[in-house]
Amino acid sequence: MDGIGSPDERTDAVRALESEFGELIARFRKVIHASAQRLSPGMLPVAYKTFTTIVRHGPLTPSALAEALTADKGQVSRTVRELESLGLVERRPDPGDGRSSLISATPEGIARLEDARSRDGGGLAATLADWHVDDIRTLARLLHALTSGEAPGR
Repeated sequence: MDGIGSPDERTDAVRALESEFGELIARFRKVIHASAQRLSPGMLPVAYKTFTTIVRHGPLTPSALAEALTADKGQVSRTVRELESLGLVERRPDPGDGRSSLISATPEGIARLEDARSRDGGGLAATLADWHVDDIRTLARLLHALTSGEAPGR
């Protein structure tokens, strides 16, 4: 069947994947919590995720940030205010829309994130230390295909 497998094989494979994702989510929650604490003691994981989304995709409007996080705009606004008070992000007027703003990471925020990530002794980098770089790239490619709803290229 060209690697597609029988319906029973696919069902078993999907169930195994669901189980592994459950374990991965539990582990990832711990990693995110620890990362948030390294960045700023007392920081909640949602603030860490918001900040890293801004770093990765910014500058963003508040609406685009809420959409990227699939979160409530009010919650995102409160979290951004918290990140501003910590000196991690800043808002500037949106040159394309004077009624809106653009949120971006500050140089201090980026430096603090790099420092927090460099002190990540038990995180993802440590877990993957013995993996071949091609395997890491393959996993990233497959996860991207899964999250974007695309079939993976070979």
